[in-house]
Amino acid sequence: MGGSIRTIELVANVASGGVGEAAPEQARALLAELGFEAKVHAPDPGDLVDCLKRAVEAEPDLLVVLAGDGTARTAIELCGPKGPLVAPLPGGTMNMLPYALYGQVSWQDALRAALEHGEPRMIGGGEVEGHTFLVAAILGAPALWAPAREAARRGDLRGMWRRAHLAWRRAFANKLRFAIDTGAHGEAEAISFLCPLTSAVMDDDDQALEAGVLTPSSAVEAFRLAVNAATGDWRRDPAVQSIRCGRARVRAAGGIPAVLDGEPMRLRATAEVRWKPKVARILAPPATSAEA
Repeated sequence: MGGSIRTIELVANVASGGVGEAAPEQARALLAELGFEAKVHAPDPGDLVDCLKRAVEAEPDLLVVLAGDGTARTAIELCGPKGPLVAPLPGGTMNMLPYALYGQVSWQDALRAALEHGEPRMIGGGEVEGHTFLVAAILGAPALWAPAREAARRGDLRGMWRRAHLAWRRAFANKLRFAIDTGAHGEAEAISFLCPLTSAVMDDDDQALEAGVLTPSSAVEAFRLAVNAATGDWRRDPAVQSIRCGRARVRAAGGIPAVLDGEPMRLRATAEVRWKPKVARILAPPATSAEA
């Protein structure tokens, strides 16, 4: 693949958890070792999105993003299906998309694999209220825990406990009503939408999402579901229903807490989730041993 790539723009978010101040020079050296020159950018956090826009507007053959999942998603949205190839490297805390594409390896190994063995892959994803996700969207009660997780990551223990307490009090207070294009409908505590890249029951080229409808009726059942999720067999839990999904509508009074590819947000009272078959072109090996 390397012969068809002549121009590379690399944007590194040095403030991200898995990057660091030395990463831009390390990336430049690795690219030179592989026979490439690149424009390497290390913008301030406040200039990160504008820097990504400028990098895309330069129309490179490849945009390399060394940052967290949220920044990778922004870059992919900016490139779209007709823009530059994208190589989203693991530079954040969760690294959900890079691990799905390259396996659980360092960003250096992921970059080497992309340039030495990568092929252009058109990937699909999900969309909810204009926001794209490439890995998973979680709507409902579990999304309330995301602010507590972020506070813990910042070292704000007081904020973590306050947000965790609020999440626990609200966990069963506001059910979701849903309708899926397959005919499934009803109430749920939460619904997850997994993209084919990370769904264990779908192939990478499947043209749909996997909807996981969670319906625990008590704290005890919620705890059992959490244990099953931790052991990797959550689909076997009687409080979970796995459904193939092309489009779904979700409603909740007062708005819907959500997490898209690890990033928390709040949606309006009614949200539509749909599968998008063409989101962007990714540079990645044709097959990976990564497990979602």
